[in-house]
Amino acid sequence: MKQQIQLRRREAVDGVELPADLPPLLQRLYASRGVRSAQELERSVKGMLPWTQLTGVEKAVEMLHDAFQKGLHIVVVGDFDADGATSTALSVLALRALGYGNVSYLVPNRFEDGYGLSPEVVDQAHARGAQMIMTVDNGISSHAGVDHAHALGIPGAGDRSPSAGRDAAGGGSYR
Repeated sequence: MKQQIQLRRREAVDGVELPADLPPLLQRLYASRGVRSAQELERSVKGMLPWTQLTGVEKAVEMLHDAFQKGLHIVVVGDFDADGATSTALSVLALRALGYGNVSYLVPNRFEDGYGLSPEVVDQAHARGAQMIMTVDNGISSHAGVDHAHALGIPGAGDRSPSAGRDAAGGGSYR
């Protein structure tokens, strides 16, 4: 079956002041998304919230430090989409860059395991020798998985939040 794709070209928008050395395609893309100046493209640390404003981050750091001191095997449990895979890879690389080598990862199969930190995913992490689970880009409402990890004696740190409808010990972490 043949299909015809029609391209819609957007006209240049007046008042856009993007860098002249930016390729024309990027200029059009940014303009079509409402970017009007080079300042809107700037990203820097000064524009970010302080890390201390992340709910439960101090407890999570304490738990990670404790895991490092004890040499616990940390399994980073990520998500199957692009940001989940990226945050999983970055977390593992960051932990290794900090000198912690006893870390592995688990990205559940969306079709077999569903979404989030389910009890089945916890069992997979446990089978891999997890002594701590660190969730990235998932787990915010995975109460059954967190409870199962707790029952197995596996502490964890991650995306849990009291705003998910249930208190999380330490906000973004659980024991």
